[in-house]
Amino acid sequence: MKLTATTFVSLDGVLQGPGGPTEDPTGGFDLGGWLIPYADQGFGRIVVEWFADADAFLLGRKSYQLLSSHWPNVTDPHDPIAAKLNTLPKYVPSSTLTTLGWANSHLLTGDLVEEVTKLKAQPGQALQVHGSGRLLGTLLATGLVDELRLLTFPVVLGKGQRLFEAGTAPAAWQLTDVQSTAAGVIAHTYTHAGKPALGNIVIGADGQEELVLPESTNQ
Repeated sequence: MKLTATTFVSLDGVLQGPGGPTEDPTGGFDLGGWLIPYADQGFGRIVVEWFADADAFLLGRKSYQLLSSHWPNVTDPHDPIAAKLNTLPKYVPSSTLTTLGWANSHLLTGDLVEEVTKLKAQPGQALQVHGSGRLLGTLLATGLVDELRLLTFPVVLGKGQRLFEAGTAPAAWQLTDVQSTAAGVIAHTYTHAGKPALGNIVIGADGQEELVLPESTNQ
């Protein structure tokens, strides 16, 4: 399975507390709920579309607890998100949780890289990460994310946890899809494309700038 990471970010890359003021006030963050004014039908359509290829979920502790407080109560078998979340395997790396009450949930207590590598080796389309900011940071730092699905909202927050923190592994990403909503949300899909390509700008004999690019993006 490929590992896909879906997350909501502000224009300045903040992913903390998008859904409400009490969702994640860590560090005194008091701007929670910044997603809500932009949650229109277009936003919902994209989220549903991205859930379609899920065969399993990998969730951080906070995101797991948040999702498990709501989605088990949505019992409509035709709800495209509830049907996935309530039935498919859910894996939660945690050193503090001892039991998981949501059906088909599994604790991961071993080395994260080894555990996730084993999950990715299983058959299926996508092992999906949703939210789970701290977990996602670790996955990015270790190069385990195959595809990024970013919903970028037209708001600048100026503080809070960011998607790409110090320590993230350098990587190139290939843009494979772009969508937008009437409320101004932009959905980007990126596929991991190896290491960053590093070029140079030189001045030729005629005084003109010339871009010198490497032969391969994986150099």
